[in-house]
Amino acid sequence: MNLTDWLGDHGWALWLSLALLLAVAEVVSLDLVLIMLAVGALAAAGTAAIAPDLWVLQILVGAGVSAGMLIFLRPSVLAKVRATPGYRSSTDKMVGSSGMATTQIDRGSGEIKVDGQTWSARTYASDVIIEQGTEIEVYEIDGPIAVVYPKYGEIA
Repeated sequence: MNLTDWLGDHGWALWLSLALLLAVAEVVSLDLVLIMLAVGALAAAGTAAIAPDLWVLQILVGAGVSAGMLIFLRPSVLAKVRATPGYRSSTDKMVGSSGMATTQIDRGSGEIKVDGQTWSARTYASDVIIEQGTEIEVYEIDGPIAVVYPKYGEIA
């Protein structure tokens, strides 16, 4: 018997493998989505162990548990994580970071690169223009836009 035949006869092993892969991927993303999907895959693995020939039921159980976890559990877990003393989101951590203006930046538009990521940007004051290639520092994050100023007072 080869591996594909064995896996076909033991669907729980496929679900368990999927759960493990999703859990490992969650360690990289830390977004609490993949771990919820992993729990759904574990539920499907349990269903496969009890009812190995009912693939539709396994899929429904896995999808249902995953959806329930994402809808009901994830928001409360995220709220608790964000309420933890000392928690700073990745955008909060960006405040004070240095980067480079990849286009001219004014009060209306511009673009920067910080830590290898490209962000839309605007200046902190309406009368400031930052030329392309100028080193900048992030003053604050306003939604998807970084509010910046020239790092060494290089105002055009």
